[in-house]
Amino acid sequence: MSYTIVSDICEGKADCIPVCPVDCIHWAEGKANAKGTKYPSIDNETCIDCGACLAACPVEGAILDEWKPELQKV
Repeated sequence: MSYTIVSDICEGKADCIPVCPVDCIHWAEGKANAKGTKYPSIDNETCIDCGACLAACPVEGAILDEWKPELQKV
């Protein structure tokens, strides 16, 4: 299992990136969400389900504690 960044809710604050202990969160290069904001995405293969990203994110609903790839546009 992995966490999911909901691309269209994310506000691009990226507080999740520096707290990831396995460096599995990266900017979705060249992409913007429905609000026109750059956003990061989680690499499902590398994520260890630690929850650090969820705890660090200030935007309610931007990170889910389950893998839903259809909500994370990469």
